[in-house]
Amino acid sequence: MKMLRNVLLAVILIISASCKNEKKEDLGSKIVSSDNEIRKPNIIYILADDLGYGDLSIYGQKKFSTPNIDKLAKNGMLFTQHYSGSTVCAPSRSTLMTGMHTGHTVVRGNKEIDPEGQYPIPDETFTIAEALKKAGYTTGAFGKWGLGYPGSEGDPTAQGFDNFFGYNCQRLGHNYYPRHLWSNNDSIVLPKNAGYNKGTYAPQLIHEKTIEFIEQNKEVPFFAYVASIIPHAELAAPEEIVKKYRGEFNPEKAFKGIDEGPNYRLGPYESQAEPHATFAAMVEILDAQVGEIMAKVEALGIAQNTLIIFTSDNGPHREGGADPDYFDSNGIYKGYKRDLYEGGIRVPMIASWPGKIRPNTRTDHISAFWDVFPTFTEIADVNTPTNLDGVSFLPTLTGNNEAQEQHEYLYWEFHEKGGRQAVRKGNWKAVKYNVLKKPNAPIKLFDLQNDPGEENDIAHLHPEMVEVMDSIIRHSRTDSKVFTFSQKTFLNVN
Repeated sequence: MKMLRNVLLAVILIISASCKNEKKEDLGSKIVSSDNEIRKPNIIYILADDLGYGDLSIYGQKKFSTPNIDKLAKNGMLFTQHYSGSTVCAPSRSTLMTGMHTGHTVVRGNKEIDPEGQYPIPDETFTIAEALKKAGYTTGAFGKWGLGYPGSEGDPTAQGFDNFFGYNCQRLGHNYYPRHLWSNNDSIVLPKNAGYNKGTYAPQLIHEKTIEFIEQNKEVPFFAYVASIIPHAELAAPEEIVKKYRGEFNPEKAFKGIDEGPNYRLGPYESQAEPHATFAAMVEILDAQVGEIMAKVEALGIAQNTLIIFTSDNGPHREGGADPDYFDSNGIYKGYKRDLYEGGIRVPMIASWPGKIRPNTRTDHISAFWDVFPTFTEIADVNTPTNLDGVSFLPTLTGNNEAQEQHEYLYWEFHEKGGRQAVRKGNWKAVKYNVLKKPNAPIKLFDLQNDPGEENDIAHLHPEMVEVMDSIIRHSRTDSKVFTFSQKTFLNVN
């Protein structure tokens, strides 16, 4: 009898061990803490500034390479039809933080506040950072903010971020050797940049703070929003990097900027004699920083439980001496920053999550910045607000394509350059320019499948689709209290 009990006990122990091993395998890449609770995945979202669709070698750049970002893509998934929230900085970031497109999100333009900062998102705005905090995440933002001046209701520390280090003001973010940066609510003076000195390259200091945040939070779930200012104009990089490219991209076209006077380092760009070499150097710095973030999560042993996304806030700029045509920065696409053609809003996006995202994969899923919010809340297993315009692309990331919800359409509006609107519906793209001055301006219609460069307006061939697009344009927006189109009759807003 005693022998029988021992045999039964042994069988029970074997079955128990087998179940534990099976459970461990089922957890996949998730980390299990000492008390056997599953830890939620870390999220690192890296946002480049004005990096074009064609500025990465994995997306076709030929004049220089981006080996670390290419490695991120080979480890994960490359998106071919991802869109920024807008075609300039602040509204693009607003769509990201709120999960609403520019017809609904509050900030729809670059509205400046003196002496420092931009118009704030209101206190009642529920941001992606606040949602993740509810899910138990430690949250940090590093780089450029642009959604509320220091101390305002839109300040990052008032909108769900536990830690912030960088430029509160995107105008001051034009300058790479600033006289101060912000650490939460403290203005941090950079003495090595006093006067005309250039001792502290801000992107490097911000990067060091990003790495510190990752190290300090390796034991808890964290969300790191890494909003780099590279490669936004002005064009500036340390000499040891620039010299590697000097003479490689001739002829150079020198840019004459503001190098002295009361407005120096308050927004205007400095002069740059070698904009081509400097631009390549800046992208190298960005690429190296992405590589260092990847290496850090590996060294900390948290790579298997960390989603890293890399993207850009809009298309390439033509300011401060930048020359996107020379580098073919927008690839095959028409337009630049401030355009609602594809070149202004179609951006690279790469996602890597070992064990969850199959390596070296591509997707044509159509997505936009306002999809990031519901994707992250689904990953964090926290309720997603019902008023969002976005849909989660987590099924695409994990290869469950049959479960992937598709957009009926994507909508953009832009409040500069006379007012611009655009819609993508399937492979159809509608663009309407100068809408404030000419409310009845005709819609241009393009077939992106056969004409990705938007060269042939075929509106006259498809009047029924023009009507559909016109209806979407008229009904896809509400006025915000600050960013309103003046032509109410054109927009059919009651």
